[in-house]
Amino acid sequence: MELRYLTSFLAIAEELHFGRAAARLHLAQPSLSQQLQRLERDIGVELVSRSSHEVKLTAAGRAFEVEARRLLDATRRAVTVAREAASGRTGMISIGFNYPAGQRVLQPTLLRLAADYPGVSTTLWEARSGPQLSALAEGRLDVALVFAGPPSAQLRSQRVATIPLVAIVSRRHPWATRNEVPFRELADQPCVLFRREQSPAMHDAILAAADRCGIALTISDEVDDSGATGIVVTTRPVVGFASAARGAHPPGHGLFAVRLVDPVPTVGMYAVWRPDPQPVVGAFLDCLEAAGPFSEQVTDQGSARAGAAASTTAGSGAAPTRTAPPGAVPSARAPRA
Repeated sequence: MELRYLTSFLAIAEELHFGRAAARLHLAQPSLSQQLQRLERDIGVELVSRSSHEVKLTAAGRAFEVEARRLLDATRRAVTVAREAASGRTGMISIGFNYPAGQRVLQPTLLRLAADYPGVSTTLWEARSGPQLSALAEGRLDVALVFAGPPSAQLRSQRVATIPLVAIVSRRHPWATRNEVPFRELADQPCVLFRREQSPAMHDAILAAADRCGIALTISDEVDDSGATGIVVTTRPVVGFASAARGAHPPGHGLFAVRLVDPVPTVGMYAVWRPDPQPVVGAFLDCLEAAGPFSEQVTDQGSARAGAAASTTAGSGAAPTRTAPPGAVPSARAPRA
């Protein structure tokens, strides 16, 4: 049964006149009569009773009219939904993000997405880079907001922000009263550092800054868990590390964030997606670009004091999950497909 037969039948049902129905559909009257005959033959019942004096629906025709309208309405809705989905106007997008992305990037982007694409729904997952990239490769995420770029050329990426890293100390540490500290002074301080597999991009950024200063860091402790890092920093005279976003919490739990300068260690945040994205990914990336820029001002002058919560990850800018190796990624958005 063809949908055009339903359209023709409904025109006859509304007009109860073959001539007017044919004119409305821009058909010749014999063609309209043939379509009705084919429809009745397909169904196996008479839908329209016609004589030289009148045209009326049979009992079967009246029942069929109700369902035919529903079917055509559903078909139109299906077409609309398909077109909106193809354009990214509707659908579901799964987004992974780390802590700094949740603090600085995600909210303005999602506000823009809700305003411009109200038919798009989101699911959010906070995790470090490694689990996000694995989920992305497995199809469980559509977009990942991670530190450094993807470890594979098979993924596409867009640089989102440049995040400064800060030192984390306890209130008893001599640096707790200072606004900023030259990075080279870390040469005289024992440091607690997260294991590299936890966040390679941040780990490498800290060691690269040490190389630029010509110093070697004294790593007294290596930890995996953010809570363990906070405990080490609060109970021993050591220095930890965090992203500026993680460090920018009000004081009161015994930890303080101190700016590192000359140089300021930084790490890049990227949006990463598969090369065959759903249309809603393009919509999200458009909103991400429109909501930016997100990069913090990174200079070696000036200072801003910020406390850090007791649960601060002393080597993490994200929730306590694993991250993936960094990769070289251009600052401009790569092709989406």
